[in-house]
Amino acid sequence: MLKQKIPFRYTKTEQEELLKSMIVLMDTREKKNNYILNYFDDKDINYKSKKLDFGDYSMMIPANENLGIMRDIYFTDDISCERKNSLEELSGNFTRGRSQFENELIRSNGAGARMILMVEDGQGYEKIINGKYDTDYNNKSFIGTLQAFRARYGIDINFINPKYSGNFMYYTFYYYLREYLK
Repeated sequence: MLKQKIPFRYTKTEQEELLKSMIVLMDTREKKNNYILNYFDDKDINYKSKKLDFGDYSMMIPANENLGIMRDIYFTDDISCERKNSLEELSGNFTRGRSQFENELIRSNGAGARMILMVEDGQGYEKIINGKYDTDYNNKSFIGTLQAFRARYGIDINFINPKYSGNFMYYTFYYYLREYLK
């Protein structure tokens, strides 16, 4: 669900111009993401580093006086993507780092942001069910925490092959923005 709407309509051409100008934001603390940045570079996707209060990625549209947008519009309180590079990292967030991870979800939920959890493992859910990950976290507890957090904080959980991470993120933001501009 979109939080806010622009008080007027843009033409299809203007919408396309704004969509093309979208900038993906990545948190300044985000590490080991060269394959995502390479995807953005290869596809001429604008991105920049910025401290985010929650999530690893979000987006913005820059000011465009021709279209009546006098300042940058940030969507950091509307939608964000939290990237986990493995089931092991996610497991650690559910155990040792649980308070910190849950506090991040609470902050995003308090802001009313849609939180997308992207776990870079295409068969992640199947691996969790079958206990095919390298931690001592019980698979029933793993599933329980995953589903409880989904219900409690409204997070959208996606298991993605890392080679598609940049694509998934870009199009998640792109289509969110497209709906926002309609």
